[in-house]
Amino acid sequence: MQKERPFVMSIAGFDPSGGAGLLADIKTFEQLKLQGLGVCTAMTLQTESQCLSLNWQPLEEILSAINVLMKNYLVKAIKIGVVKDAWFLSQIVERIKSVNPVAKIVWDPVLKSTSEFSFFDLNTISDLKNVLQQIDLITPNYNEYKVLKEFDLFKNAKNSCSVLIKGGHREDQIGTDILIQNGKEIFINPIDITSDFYPKHGSGCVLSSAIASHLAFGKNLEEACRNGKLYIEKFLTSNPALLGFHY
Repeated sequence: MQKERPFVMSIAGFDPSGGAGLLADIKTFEQLKLQGLGVCTAMTLQTESQCLSLNWQPLEEILSAINVLMKNYLVKAIKIGVVKDAWFLSQIVERIKSVNPVAKIVWDPVLKSTSEFSFFDLNTISDLKNVLQQIDLITPNYNEYKVLKEFDLFKNAKNSCSVLIKGGHREDQIGTDILIQNGKEIFINPIDITSDFYPKHGSGCVLSSAIASHLAFGKNLEEACRNGKLYIEKFLTSNPALLGFHY
């Protein structure tokens, strides 16, 4: 087994355009000099501008794949993407913790696509309270955070995970992310305010996988989020199209 690069795993959907999900995560891992592993939660048919269909993979197959990979490779961090509902997520997290209790977990809570295609069953949001205690960080955009907050998921900071609220959808302070850790707010401002930032399909996937990558390198949460910010800004300025370049 190679030991030069830390192992990091994506548990996410398959996007054939390569802009989001597993393919985008693996691209990010490789660019950041990690060894990427992948488990598919859903098969989708989509382009950079629309999602046409989604078929969830059987939960038992997902759990089995996690088991095999994590028992054969020392996975330092895991990024979780689209999941069906709170139960689906809780089973995935439980399996991860049963194999490696100290592995870092980042969940990008994709509720809807930009084109309004629904992924997560919103009726189960209130059931997330227990599972969030076992996750290190979630990375909702501003609109997703408002939905999650309505269910008092972050009322007790000591019993919940850290939250990085992405600033791309804000009307004020556009591009400023807010890391909430142990009840404290840490503002992470855009690094290069002179550059032109273009909307990108899969930008949330790329940011969360970049953060997971830096956690796998042993960075603390704030450092990982700041380093992830550096990566996503390069991605957002890479070209004017919806599919970004990794470099």
